[in-house]
Amino acid sequence: MPSLKDIKRRIKSVKNTQQITKAMKMVSAAKLKRAQDEITAARPYAEKMLGLITSLASKTSPESHPLLSPRETNANVGLILITSDRGLCGSFNTVLLKTAERFLREKKDSTVSLYLIGKRGMEHFKRRQMNLISSRALGSGRPSYSSAVDTARQVIEMYLKGDLDEVHIVYSQFKSALTQTPVAQKLLPIAAPEATEAEGEAQVEFIFEPTPEAVLSSLLPKYVEVQAFRALLESSASEHGARMTAMDSASKNASEMISGLTLKYNRLRQAAITKELMEIIGGAEALKG
Repeated sequence: MPSLKDIKRRIKSVKNTQQITKAMKMVSAAKLKRAQDEITAARPYAEKMLGLITSLASKTSPESHPLLSPRETNANVGLILITSDRGLCGSFNTVLLKTAERFLREKKDSTVSLYLIGKRGMEHFKRRQMNLISSRALGSGRPSYSSAVDTARQVIEMYLKGDLDEVHIVYSQFKSALTQTPVAQKLLPIAAPEATEAEGEAQVEFIFEPTPEAVLSSLLPKYVEVQAFRALLESSASEHGARMTAMDSASKNASEMISGLTLKYNRLRQAAITKELMEIIGGAEALKG
C-alpha cells in the first residue's frame, strides 16, 4: 500500500502535468483561430480553381496538355502524405497513417513513391523499404505558399518526365476542433468529374486567348500548387484542433485523478490519525491499570 508521502508526491506530479496540458490547450486554441481564419479564406479560391479546372478538363481534349493526359498504365504512383511534426494530438497522425497504409494496399500492384511532409510520417516509414521522393519537417510556423509551390513543381516535373503515372495527396480536412476527416485526393493527371451536370445547369463555352496551350500551361500547374497549399492549411488547422481537444481531455482526466488521489490521501490520513488516537487511549488505559 502506498504511503501518504507517495500519494502526496503523485498528486503534485499530476498537478504539474495538468498545468502543462492546460497551457498547451491555450496555445493550440490561439493557433487554431489563426489557422481556421486562413483556411476559411483559402477554401473559396481553391474550390473555385478546382471547379474551373475540372470544367476545362471536361471540355478540352486530354491531348491539349500533358497534365490532362492519363497514362496507359499506372505502374508508378506518387503519394504526398502530410502529417505533424509533434505528437500529443490524439489520433490525428494515426488516422492519416492508416489512410496512407490503406492507399498502399490498394496500389499494391504499382510502385508507390512517397513524398513525406511531417516528422511523424517520416518516422513511420523510416524502417520500411519504400521509394522516397523527398521528406521534410512540416515546421512550427504557418504553412507557406512557397513550400506548396516546391512540392507541386517537384511532382509535376516527375510526372512530365514519366517517372510518375499518377500523383495523390493524403491530408486531414478540417471540419471543427472535434472533427477532422482524412482525405485522399488525386492531383495528377487532372480529370473531369465523373458526376453528370445537374439538369438545367448552363453550358459554359470557353474561349482561350491567346491559345488553349498557353492558358493550360499557366493554369494547370497553378491548380496543383493551390491544392497542395490548401492541403497544408487544412492539415495545420486539423492538427491544432486535434491537439486542443486532446489537451482538454487530458486536463479533465488529470482533475479526476487528482480528486481520486486526494480522497485516497484523506482516507489514509484519517485512518492513521484514528490509529494514533487508539494507541494513545490504549496507553492511557494501561497506565490507569
